[in-house]
Amino acid sequence: MNSLSVLVVDDSLIMRKKISRMVMELGHKVVATAENGAAAIKQCENMALDLITMDITMPDMNGIEATRRILADKPNTLIIMVTSLGQESMVMEAINAGAKGYILKPINQEKFSTLLNNLIEHYI
Repeated sequence: MNSLSVLVVDDSLIMRKKISRMVMELGHKVVATAENGAAAIKQCENMALDLITMDITMPDMNGIEATRRILADKPNTLIIMVTSLGQESMVMEAINAGAKGYILKPINQEKFSTLLNNLIEHYI
């Protein structure tokens, strides 16, 4: 399997670092990070990405709107939503917007690895 180019989007610096570390430990490359949906869209304009981990609740532009906009321009990009308990309706909205999966916070390496491997198997 080839290494994926990944964008990590979360308004929490701690979460961006944690997810980035997990991505790299799985042998993939974090090519950029973003603190909100608007910044994520800007990052996507200038680079080819295989995968985006996208927080749902962020200031300026949430992950659902960013997912819609990114996939309108780059429909083959895989997006995983990162969410907290109690956001089930938002997760469904994100899946309807084109996200391919989701993971609940707090994220652990085993669940993240399983989700990522399933997505790679089905979409790449």
